[in-house]
Amino acid sequence: MQTTRITEQIKSLLKPDRTLIIGIDGLGGAGKSTVSEAVYGQLCKDGYNVTLLHIDDFIHPRSVRYNDSYAEWECYYNIQWRYDYLVNEVIQPIKCGEFKGAIELYDKENDTYYLSNADIPLGSVVIVEGVFLQREELRDLFDFMIYIDISESVRLERVLERDGYIGDKEQIKAKYDNRYFPAERYYVEKCLPAMNADYVIKE
Repeated sequence: MQTTRITEQIKSLLKPDRTLIIGIDGLGGAGKSTVSEAVYGQLCKDGYNVTLLHIDDFIHPRSVRYNDSYAEWECYYNIQWRYDYLVNEVIQPIKCGEFKGAIELYDKENDTYYLSNADIPLGSVVIVEGVFLQREELRDLFDFMIYIDISESVRLERVLERDGYIGDKEQIKAKYDNRYFPAERYYVEKCLPAMNADYVIKE
């Protein structure tokens, strides 16, 4: 079972004087949420202090991430996420010691932010799940990186069933063809995520 193997590897890295930052990377429709929830649940069940963060909780508002001055895929790859905030205000303070404070998270319904209190003592595990986690500006943040390697054709089948909020199937496919898939192909070519991850789940 993949979850058991992953949690055992994470446990082997744990030390009481530092918090582990775990990345669960994968492209759209790869199953990141499913894997991260399973790992989170198992570690909690085993008595560990675990926090799960989603990269999509750290996106810019629509007025920033949709910019007609750039191609859609470039907007998605380059200006979708608040990396400066995530790195400097969240992950680095967690890595430096006990973290107790509020984290700004994105409210999709209202296109704004809300504060969520977090209490992360030393020796905890923080799981970050999301796309593009092995890009250069994030790579050094993680102590252990998992990559879910699923073909584009399988992922497309999944998102056509999942992403009804975008519209009908033609509209979903058009958005992936114009925005998501080109950025993902660029990421795979530039960052070689399957090659550089510590653990790869492949289907």
